[in-house]
Amino acid sequence: MPHETNSSGQPVGQLVPDWKPPALPSRDTMEGSFCRLEPLDPDRHARELHEANSLDADGRNWTYLPYGPFATSKDYFGWLSESASKSDPLFFAIIDTAHGKAVGVASYLRIDPRHGSIEVGHLNFSPLLQQKPASTEAMFLMMDRAFGLGYRRYEWKCNALNEPSRRAAQRLGLSFEGVFRQAAVYKGRNRDTAWYAAIDQEWPALQNVFSRWLDPANFDEHGQQRVSLSTLTAPLLKQRG
Repeated sequence: MPHETNSSGQPVGQLVPDWKPPALPSRDTMEGSFCRLEPLDPDRHARELHEANSLDADGRNWTYLPYGPFATSKDYFGWLSESASKSDPLFFAIIDTAHGKAVGVASYLRIDPRHGSIEVGHLNFSPLLQQKPASTEAMFLMMDRAFGLGYRRYEWKCNALNEPSRRAAQRLGLSFEGVFRQAAVYKGRNRDTAWYAAIDQEWPALQNVFSRWLDPANFDEHGQQRVSLSTLTAPLLKQRG
């Protein structure tokens, strides 16, 4: 996008006409075909989530998160109880509609209506959710709500060493924006943070891609995708990394 110049000949950003900060995301349930996202409720979801997470025998899902793994369901319940009470991060449980059980969590965080920016994070997909259409649909539903509310920027940040997360961000159509070195200390270790994002101007094309991928016609009789999402989003990425 070309820059304008002010009266002093300096480049300035494009005007954002009639800008109004969007509303904060609500706790309302998000409904899809493969999953639904419900506001995280420890009393309803803790047991099912802990059981699903226990299938990750070596705890690899927790390696890049600043908390976990949790040795007991009581410990996990305590963490969920503290997390579910907050509005930022705003946590949701991901329910597999085929079985009606909670199989993962996701959240909005660093919610900044003033600038129209919102992040998705604290993603923990149990083995029952990984590499399933429900996991992709859950991410689509969260993006769709954020852009539908009027957010201009949707962010995904992860440990720069977390290659699966980096691949997932780009598969979902979020473009690489760089690495912030020594951005944090987690579990006593350094974290360089990789940044990815999609912006509102890109959302209509991404929305069409998700609708095409999630269409039942894209899956064969065994539930295998006919066209991969990464194939559909690749032309929309502004930068890879």
